Amino acid sequence: MPKDRESKQTWGQLRRLSAFAKPYLRSYLVIFFLMFCSIGAGLLGPKIIQVLIDRHLNPLGTLSLEASVREAHVQAAFRLGFIYLLSVIVNFITMYGSDFLMHKTGAHIVTDLRRKLYRHVLNLPMRYFDQHAIGGIVTRLTNDTENVLDLYTYVFTNFFRNIVMILSIIVVMFSLDVRLASLVLLFAPVVAAISVVFQKQIRIIYDKQRAIRSLINTKLSENLSGMSVIQIFHREKAIFDEFDETSRAYYDVSRNEVRDYAIYRPLVELLQALGLAMLFWFGGRGQMRGALTFGVLYAFINYLQRFFRPILDMAEIFNIMQSSFSSSSRLMTLLDQEEEEYGKGVDVPEGGFVGKIEFDHVWFRYNHPEDALREAASEDATLLTDGYRGDADLSDAAASDEWILKDVSFTIEPGSFVAFVGATGAGKSTILSLIARFYPVDKGEIRIDGVNVNDYDLVQLRRALGTVQQDVFLFRGDILGNIAIGRPDVGRREIVEAARLVNAEDFICQLPKGYDEPVMERGATLSAGQRQLLSFARTIAGDPSILILDEATANIDTQTEQLIQKAIAKMAQNRTMLAVAHRISTIAGADQIIVMNRGEIAERGTQDELLAKDGLFRVLYELQYGKEVSHATSE
Repeated sequence: MPKDRESKQTWGQLRRLSAFAKPYLRSYLVIFFLMFCSIGAGLLGPKIIQVLIDRHLNPLGTLSLEASVREAHVQAAFRLGFIYLLSVIVNFITMYGSDFLMHKTGAHIVTDLRRKLYRHVLNLPMRYFDQHAIGGIVTRLTNDTENVLDLYTYVFTNFFRNIVMILSIIVVMFSLDVRLASLVLLFAPVVAAISVVFQKQIRIIYDKQRAIRSLINTKLSENLSGMSVIQIFHREKAIFDEFDETSRAYYDVSRNEVRDYAIYRPLVELLQALGLAMLFWFGGRGQMRGALTFGVLYAFINYLQRFFRPILDMAEIFNIMQSSFSSSSRLMTLLDQEEEEYGKGVDVPEGGFVGKIEFDHVWFRYNHPEDALREAASEDATLLTDGYRGDADLSDAAASDEWILKDVSFTIEPGSFVAFVGATGAGKSTILSLIARFYPVDKGEIRIDGVNVNDYDLVQLRRALGTVQQDVFLFRGDILGNIAIGRPDVGRREIVEAARLVNAEDFICQLPKGYDEPVMERGATLSAGQRQLLSFARTIAGDPSILILDEATANIDTQTEQLIQKAIAKMAQNRTMLAVAHRISTIAGADQIIVMNRGEIAERGTQDELLAKDGLFRVLYELQYGKEVSHATSE
């Protein structure tokens, strides 16, 4: 990255990060006030001791000193001692107050940031989740926000604290002795040069660490989710070796970080030791000649040690700063992703849709060349070329920009049952996803009741569509909450009625706590059929106008399928229903079957009409039932 571009990016990040701190400006003003009081009280100590030594302790060593004068010096020494103690107390109180308020304010800011990020992620389009690994997104919401917390609680305030401390020490040293102060400042350019080199090197290391850490989280998320597959195919060793290789890469980068710190800190401490040696040499000679008092020499030694302390702290600040800036860059990239628009558009009629659906010369593809270029510029965007989670159509298209739907046109009349069949990757599930506006079409138009789906309010549109997917996701909670999810207006009576309608009530009532039975993550304690029945109940509880079934019976046994078939028949009454199915038995009663092949409509008609055509549908039918049955049917 060019230097000027990197600088602009850093300043741009600072401006955006400061916007999150703006509501807490008063708190930061109090923090800086307390911080400056702490610095002043801390720097006052050596000066007090210098005055004590030169003006009061040295005269007390004179034997000819009168008693009254001696007493006056003793009293003055006690007063200075009291002032020194007071400065220590003030330093403690102000430092404690600034640190406490700083961490409290930083926690508030990062809480606001995390809430904004999570709300933003919830509103991102599905395409973003197709192109980015879940582990990387989790890293942003957890690790990266914690790193940014350090920016608000440590970097900003301590950076200014150390700068003010260094400048204040320089001013105090020049006020004590110009020659010794000039001698000390000879080391400043050397320290600055070492710090600049260190900062550049450590930033490269942190960028590498960030990328590898995101990859580690991605692998963990993927492997833990697919643990059953790993164990079934005995992939434990291969997966471990793969993870171990990534961990070793992180170790190698971290070792470089330790090496750089092992060089930087001793170098600065060496310069501090050289500074002290020169101060002892020149200061001692000046004190012996009477050109320098012992109190000034003591103060200089103390201030010199304090001078290098914030410089050493700056190394840690640079460390945290680079990590925080790397994390903030990722967070800003996430926030820059365009959200889906909610709350805008035409309202769905109060009674729901009539149910007429039209596809008018629709073309669609998942990936676009411009998306690939943009994602390539993003350091952690991970295109999922290994396949998509839960959609067969996406799995064939995730790694390419080929057209998934090509000039698709059809009309579904209100109240009809239309099924889509075809080989994996033919575009069946894609059609259903486009109706729900999970993705925008590239060409053509999709209309519901004569209105383009893009013109409807997105929330109302999706509530009017009842979608049952092949992979049912149940949230941690209870049966009741999983059926009523997203619909606070649905009461217990409606939930029970929905469960009864889809034949789910029998197994629910057999559970120890019935509708209040706890549900584990992803519904792990329930069978696939039970989860699918709950999905049907969840859908029907919202009283949708249009039903969309995406392989809803793919993973269930024959007995449960019969229950679901009855549930579908009840749900389809007075509703338009669309279904994707590989089992032809589940769509035997469809008013129209549309056969998809390579993104195009190959055939359409009723089951008997398609069997009579002796085309692709008949081939699929024969594969499932055998040629004897298909010939008998066609005759």
